[in-house]
Order: sequence, then C-alpha cells, then structure tokens
Amino acid sequence: MFDVYITKAAKYLPNEAVSNDEMENYLGLINDTASKARRIILRNNKITSRYYAVDKNGVSTHTNAELTKNAVSQLFDDKFSAQDMEVLSCGTSSPDVFAPSHAAMVHGLLKNKSVELNSSSGICCSGMNALKYGFLSVKSGNSQNAVCTGSEKVSTWLSAQQYNREIINLKNLEEQPIIAFKKDFLRWMLSDGAGAFLLENKPSGAISLKIEWMEAYSYAFELETCMYAGGDKLENGEIKPWSDYKPEQLLNESILAVKQDVKILDEFILPKGVESMTDAMAKHNVTADDIDYFLPHVSSHFFVDGLKKGLLEKGVDIADEKWFMNLLRVGNVGSASIYIAVEELINSGKLKKGDKIFLSVPESGRFSFAYAYLTVC
Repeated sequence: MFDVYITKAAKYLPNEAVSNDEMENYLGLINDTASKARRIILRNNKITSRYYAVDKNGVSTHTNAELTKNAVSQLFDDKFSAQDMEVLSCGTSSPDVFAPSHAAMVHGLLKNKSVELNSSSGICCSGMNALKYGFLSVKSGNSQNAVCTGSEKVSTWLSAQQYNREIINLKNLEEQPIIAFKKDFLRWMLSDGAGAFLLENKPSGAISLKIEWMEAYSYAFELETCMYAGGDKLENGEIKPWSDYKPEQLLNESILAVKQDVKILDEFILPKGVESMTDAMAKHNVTADDIDYFLPHVSSHFFVDGLKKGLLEKGVDIADEKWFMNLLRVGNVGSASIYIAVEELINSGKLKKGDKIFLSVPESGRFSFAYAYLTVC
C-alpha cells in the first residue's frame, strides 16, 4: 500500500457572481410572478452570491463536462501534464446526458490519451465517492496518480421554462398555477461550478495533503428518499421512475425537476450526520482536539447551529475558529463544494505542516455521509 497525497487543487466557477436580487434574471419567473418562497429560503441559507453557467437569457455558457474540464486543466503544468494522467474519476449529480458517463464526456474534451475512467453518480457524496476511487487506486498501486472531480450544472434544471408546461396544465385544470414548495425550495439553494484534485503517491510542491483515511455511510436501508430528480414520490414513500410516466406527464407534472422533501430533511439530516461523523471519528480515534480545520459541506447555513449543537451533545466540541466554510460566497455547488472549499483553504495561506483537516459531506438523497481526514505535508 502507498501513501496518497492531494498535490494540487483547482476550481472553476463560471461567469460572474450572481447576487440574490439577480437570481430570477437568470433562472426566470415562473408564471411571470416572483417567487414568494425565495426571500424566506435565502434568509435561512444566508447565501449572498452564487455562479450560473447560463447568461441572463437562460442560455448555457458551459456544459457540466466543460466546467469539469476547465477545472481539471488548471492542474496541468510543466511537472504534470494531461499526458501524465492515469485515472480520471468524476462525480456529479447533474450530468449533461444519461449516457455516456460524465467522466467519458470530460475525457472527450481533454483529448489527451487513454486513461482509466470512473463516474460516480448520486448527489453531494458523488464527489467524495469519486475521490475515494482515486484514493484507493493510488493507495493500492493500481496507478501512480489520479485526477478526481466534483461538478454541477443545475441552473438549466432550475430555469422557469422547466416548469412552464406544469403551470399551463394547472391553469387548464383551474387550479392555482404555483409549483410545489418541494420544487421551488431548491431553485434558491443550488449553484454551478467544478473542483478538481490531483492525487499522487508522493508529496509535491509547497503544500500537499496526505489522505489518512476516508469513510462513508448510507442510511437508505431505513430511510425513504428525500432529494430526487427524474421521478416523483408516491404516498407510500416510494419513487415512481420517470420511465413509468407517459411522455406528456413528464412535462405536465415537471417529473424531471429536482425536488426535496423538506419534512424528512429537517428530521434526519442532522441526527444521521452527527451519528455517522462520530462513528467515523471513533473508528479512527480522532477527537475534536485532533482537528485544526473542519470543512463541513452544508446545503444551508440554517443547519450550522444545529450541527454544532448535535456534535456538542456527543462530546465533539469543534471551536468556531476551526470551521472553514465558503457557502455564503459561492453557494451550494453540490458534489463540487468540498473540492472548492479545500482549494480555497490551500490557497488561504493559513495552512502549516502537520495541520489536520477534517472533511464532512452529507447527502440528503437518501441520507448518505462521507468523511476524509487529511494531514498537511
């Protein structure tokens, strides 16, 4: 087994930052009416700016694959080129197409050479799953390096035009032309962007981060689906897949839209997050004193105080000055968020050799959680 190091990190955030008041200029108005939920949701998540890979007409400026390729390309220099890459492992919850895989589409844009590919699907944990694949590949000696990514292109999924047919259908049925909160909720939460890591079996450059361990947990065996797209939730909690709907239903009911069951989100995301995080720490004998920087990916600042309280009740008291977050500035970029946060921490000038970094990534899809523990070298 070999040691594994993050030797480079990069991010790509498209276009200019979009303020709260500009959001509907990019995403559009549903039924030509400003969202009543927008200000409430933004007040809770405290996000002040985010990035969209669309212009003010809602026209795409980048695909997900292009966002990812732009992040990956920043890893290349005279010491490590595209020709040196051995593994490309990509995670996303918003691929451009169902097939081929997201990693294959990114590789097609890189045009370098034949490499081993891995695509991790899911939601926020897909980026960590992609990282773990690269970590295990280098650790086992299967490869000397791996490029791992997390990326999202959700702005077009959230555009008003995705819901127009549903609104027309509701009017025809003489019902209120308002989309359900489970759909409107996420329109004010999510952002576009990509992050990338280069993993190698030896440290390189001024700062390298040794991956000490990674752990992941799923509670799908006991909890129903919370965040989903490409289907709809039945009264019994099961998900009816898009392929079981008639073509006109896909449009009339916005079946392909991304949705969130906020009731079970509120009930389970923090308790299961605290449970899994303390289990991971106990397994590896890590205490709060062994953490210099805590990087929690949270979808909304609303959950921060609850997470602190839950950890404290379990005896995990991580001082406020150890928390490193960029949610308010870059928004919730899903699987890319943890990559972008690590890149910013590396370039903050704060790190010194021996510092310990703890990464925490929850996923509300069906409640999955992923963790990593890093040492600055």
